[in-house]
Amino acid sequence: MKRILITGSNGLLGQKLAELLLPNQDIEILATSRGENKLAELYPTLPFRSMDVTKSEQVEQVVSEFRPTHIIHTAAMTNVDQCENDHDGAILLNRDAVQYLVNACEKYNVHLIHVSTDFIFDGENGPYDEAAEAKPVNFYGETKLMAEEIVQQAKCKWAILRTVLVYGVVNDQGRTNIVLWVRDSLQAGKVIKVVTDQFRTPTLAEDLALGCWLAAEKDAEGIYHISGSEMLTPYDMALQVADYFNLDKSLIDKADSSTFSQPAKRPARTGFIIRKAETELGYRPHTFAEGIRMVAEQAAI
Repeated sequence: MKRILITGSNGLLGQKLAELLLPNQDIEILATSRGENKLAELYPTLPFRSMDVTKSEQVEQVVSEFRPTHIIHTAAMTNVDQCENDHDGAILLNRDAVQYLVNACEKYNVHLIHVSTDFIFDGENGPYDEAAEAKPVNFYGETKLMAEEIVQQAKCKWAILRTVLVYGVVNDQGRTNIVLWVRDSLQAGKVIKVVTDQFRTPTLAEDLALGCWLAAEKDAEGIYHISGSEMLTPYDMALQVADYFNLDKSLIDKADSSTFSQPAKRPARTGFIIRKAETELGYRPHTFAEGIRMVAEQAAI
C-alpha cells in the first residue's frame, strides 16, 4: 500500500491531488499545509495535519509519525514577483524547506516527488526536454534550481516533476486563472491586454496531479517534464477562451512583455517536450480546449 503525504494541500495542486487520491482504497493519504485545513468542508474524510515545511522539527515529527512511502511536495512560493521582492522568504520556502524534507526522507526511507518549474530555464530556445541546461532569469527560478540540486544529491529515492503555467479552479481561495480571468473580463466588456511574445505549454492542474500520482505509482526516479503538449502564447489562450464562451474577441488587445512593468523578468519561450513522461509514465495531457471546458464546468458549480 502507498502512504502518500502531500505538502501544500490547500493550494491548487494539493487540492487536485486530494480529489484524485482520496477515493482510491489502496492509498493512504495525509494532507498537510501551514495553518488550518481549507479542504475540510469539501473533503470531510481527508486526513489532515498542520505542517509548516519551513520548520524542520515539524517536518521531522509529522514524517516520523505518518511514515509515508512517498511525499509529493507541492508547497512553494510560486508568485514570481513576490520571490523577486522577498529573497529571504523565497529561499526559506523554496530551498530550505526542500532540505528539511530531504533530511526526513533520507532518515525514514521515503520516496520524494518534488514539483519544479519551467522557470529554471532562460526561455531562449524552448520547448525543453529533461536534459536541457538550466539558466534562470529571475530569483524564483534560481530558488527552484537550488531545490532541484538538493533533491538530486539526496540519498533517498527521488523524482523531480517540472511543470509549466498551471491553471485550474481552486476551491474557496479567490485565486483566478487565465481561463476565468479572460471570461470574466470579456463578459464585463473590459478591454484586456494579453502578451504575444511569451510561449508556454499550459498545464491543467488535474493533469499535473495525475502526473504526480503516476510517478508515485510507478516509483519513478529521475526528472520528468509534465505539462500540456500545445505551445501557446497567452494571447492564443485568450482567443480560445473567447471562442469557447462566444465572447467578443475585439476586446483582446495584443501586447508584448515590455508593456507590463513587473519586478521579475519572465523567460520568453519555455514549454516542454513531454515524450519521456508519455512513454515511461503513460502520461496523457488534455488539450487546452478540453481544459477550458473542464474549468468552465467546475466554475459553474
